[in-house]
Formats: sequence, C-alpha cells, structure tokens
Amino acid sequence: MIESSLLVERCMIDSAVVHHIGYKPTDDGITYSKTPLNINGNTQGSLLTYFLSSFKFDEYYNLYHDSDLNLNEVYSYVTQIFENPDSLYDQSVKLAKHLYEQSNHPKIKIGELFVVYFQDCAVGNETVDAVGLFKAETKDAFLKVLPGSDGFTIESEMGINVNKLDKGCLIFNTEADKGYLVSIVDAVSRSTDAQYWVDQFLHVQARNDEYFQTKNVLNLCKSFVIKQMPEEYEVSKADQVELLNKSVKFFKQAEEFDMDDFANEVLEDQEMINSFKAYRSAYEEDKDIQITDTFSISEAALKKQSKVFKSIIKLDKNFHIYVHGDKQNIVKGFDQESGMHYYQLFFREES
Repeated sequence: MIESSLLVERCMIDSAVVHHIGYKPTDDGITYSKTPLNINGNTQGSLLTYFLSSFKFDEYYNLYHDSDLNLNEVYSYVTQIFENPDSLYDQSVKLAKHLYEQSNHPKIKIGELFVVYFQDCAVGNETVDAVGLFKAETKDAFLKVLPGSDGFTIESEMGINVNKLDKGCLIFNTEADKGYLVSIVDAVSRSTDAQYWVDQFLHVQARNDEYFQTKNVLNLCKSFVIKQMPEEYEVSKADQVELLNKSVKFFKQAEEFDMDDFANEVLEDQEMINSFKAYRSAYEEDKDIQITDTFSISEAALKKQSKVFKSIIKLDKNFHIYVHGDKQNIVKGFDQESGMHYYQLFFREES
C-alpha cells in the first residue's frame, strides 16, 4: 500500500496541460490550451494537494483492452508520453479528444481536463514517473478579502477547491506489459449509468493482487451464505449471521489466506464444503474472475468489505438484532396464538 502523504512528498510536477471539455450532445466542443501551464513554486504545493490527496492507494487497476492492449487509447497515448515526455502537449490533445468522444451521458458535466507529468513517485520500493489525468467538474465559491484605503472589501469568485478532486487517474510507469499500475478517483459519478470515466474513457480492469483476492473471496463468502445456503439447507438468519461473522474473524486472525483452512474452520461440515466449492466455480465463471487458493490478506480490503457484512437480523420495521456472539443464545420460535414469529435472547447482564 502506498501512503498518500509519502507520495505527495516524493512527487514533483514536471509539466502539465489543461483543456476545457464540453458536452458532446450539445456540440460544446473542446477549448484547447495553446501552451502548457506555467507552474511556479507558489502553485506547485496547491496543485500537488489537489491532484494527489484524494487517492487512497489501496485498490489498483490496469488499463485494458479485450483484444490488444495497444488499442486502448489511454494506454497508447500515455506510453508515448513515457517514451518522450516532451510529447505531453500533443498527447494531451489526443486524450482530450478521446474524453470528449465519451461525454455522451446526460449526467456528464463539462469541465477542465488536466494532463500532468510527475517525476520521482514512490511506489513500494520503486521510484517511477507517472502520468496523471484529472477532470474538474464542480466549482465552489471562494471569498477574497482585499485591503482598501478605508478598510477591507470582500469579493466572491468561483473556482476549484484543491481539497475536492472530482475525477482522477494516476498511471505509474511500472507493469507496462499488464497495462501499467493505475489508481483511480471518481467522486462524482457513482451510478453505473455514468461510469464513463472508468469504463469508457480509461477502460480498466481490477489488478489481480491481494486486495483483489481478499475482496472477491469475501464477496464469494457473503454470496454463498446469503443466496446459496437457503436454497440447499434450512438455515435461520442467525445461522447466516454467525457464518458471516466467522468468515470475517478468520480473515482478521490470519495473515495468509488458505482456502482449505477457511473451509474446514468456518464451514466445517463436509457436505457444505463441497457445496461451497461448487458455488465457487460457478461464481468465478459468472463474474469472469479467478480466485486463488492462497494469498496474502489485504487489511484495506478486509476493512472495507467487513462493513457490508451486516451482523443484523431485521424484524419487520420495528426491531434490529445485532449479533456478534454465540448464536446458541438466540432461539427462534413461532407463537400460535398471535400467528407471529419471535426470538428469545439469553444474556447474563445488560449495560
């Protein structure tokens, strides 16, 4: 994992170009800058904050193409920049045209595209250059207090907030044969209908690393417990919650994941283990992914995915039962007189 503070300290902006990208359906077009940006010592720090501080540096991607990686436009243009940094302006024009061609969705906003060449970026044990692609879509109001002869005046201006990056992509000059090491920010377009930045413009796939494996095995476990188990076994919500809790506990207690150890410790029953293995194969085929049997566990992925492992039993709209311990202390029953289900909760003390 790369710490963002380390990256900011170790990165320097070598050159940058900005173009204005319009909205294609209204034929707004592109307004090209004629020259690269003039970056001095006063703006270098603010720009580094704007470009880099929103990245998490835990989940990575690779630029991708179904048939030939060289046909990925961003990969092709960025490769030209890495081979000849002086071509940054010419390649930025091509990148602006490519982004404009993808700007068809009604939720897409006009804005400025920054194409930036960074030097001396710390990536693990490597120091590499990087190309950054950033799009500013939202503007905030800023107040300027100006001194005058009789006091002060205030003016309001619209501008870019350096602490709020809308869309960003850092492409590090490593793993070129796999589509480079890529980190992404997309703070605005969260709906699947507007994923033009990630899917249409960049066209990336998740990097097959420990984050990817940890995330997918946890999703596999959740899907098996929630979707598949009720079809094959008579399981209560408490049973499902217990298995989800055991799954997360297994990950938290281990540094290395082993599929056989997981199955034996969490699922235990051989029939259920066989069902899980069969479900895994179908899951991999459906998601078009490959899950390995052993890998190092990513703490970042575990922390993120644990949040969606809800240890909650929801009862109508009246009650929620949070289950963190032994399910033997929860007994489900049915009351004939009222025609309603009930839970009995056993405990030693309350606080």
